[in-house]
Parts: sequence; C-alpha cells; structure tokens
Amino acid sequence: MLAKKMECNFLDADNFHPQANIEKMSKGIPLTEEDRIPWLETLRDTLRNKMNLIKSMSSNIDTGNDKKKPEVILCCSALQKSYREILRTADPNYKPGSYIAGRVRFVCLEAPMEVIESRVKRRGEEGNHFMPASLLQSQFDLLQIDPAEKDITVVDATHSPQVIVNNIQASVFGSLNFISSLEN
Repeated sequence: MLAKKMECNFLDADNFHPQANIEKMSKGIPLTEEDRIPWLETLRDTLRNKMNLIKSMSSNIDTGNDKKKPEVILCCSALQKSYREILRTADPNYKPGSYIAGRVRFVCLEAPMEVIESRVKRRGEEGNHFMPASLLQSQFDLLQIDPAEKDITVVDATHSPQVIVNNIQASVFGSLNFISSLEN
C-alpha cells in the first residue's frame, strides 16, 4: 500500500525465506541466528541490486522533480540492531554508525501485542501467512531499538492501514532532505 502510494518498488522479506525457515515457523519454532543471517544477507543483496538498478535508470532520466522518495520499500522484521546493520550495508556508501547519511531507513510499526496478534491470526486464517501467533512473544522478546539509530521512525500501528501509510509518508518521506528521526 505504501509502495503503491509512493510509486516505488516493494519487496516482502517473507518471500525470501528458504523453505526450511517457512517450515520451521509454520510448526511454531522460532528461527535461530543461523536461520536469520543468510536470509538477511539475501535481503541485503537483493535490496542493493534493486537500489543500484533504480539509481542507474534514474540517472538517465531527468524528472525535473527534486522531491526525494524511496527507491525500494522492504517489509521486514529487522527486530535487532545487528539485523538492521546487515540491511544498512545494502548502501555501499554506508559507514557504521552514520545512520542519517545512509540511503536505508527503517519504520517500526508499534502496537500492543494484542493488536498484532489479532492481525497475525486473521492473516493465518485467510491463508496469507505461515507464522502462527504463538511465535509473537519470541518476536517481541527480540525487538530492540537503540536511540542512537536515528534512521528509525516509530509509527503507531493501531490505526487503519490508510492512516498508517499517511503517517509513514508524512514522517519519513515528508521532508525534502529525506531525514527521519526516532520518535518516542
């Protein structure tokens, strides 16, 4: 929905899980670091390739529009700082710790566990996701946001999808400088 509104490419990280990860999660077994790291590296490489392709295509086209917009939106549960560090390196110019200068930004959709649980259950019942709600607590346990990570914007996810999209667009992509801030 956000990618469509922003007229950019969309990648769903769940589509990049190897079958072994999907089977493990489907059985209610949380992923280990050994499961996650290769998946995150695949996401990083895919994101880098998309960003480079889009950059090379756009350098040949003068749109006359100086307004910044995302090149690619990746929907991903990058719950820990170390996971986000892997994704940040999709930008070949990224220097560790220089969060604002990088091309990779993060949005943390924040909602009480009950809200997310009802959404996960609904998606599962509709056949739209393989992860059971029983794994949510393990996800919440992994979540960490370091206040130094100034490339993360926290958005209230208790609203309707359209309101969430509007809030993300306004808070992350609203400025011409394409700089986001960590909101508490």
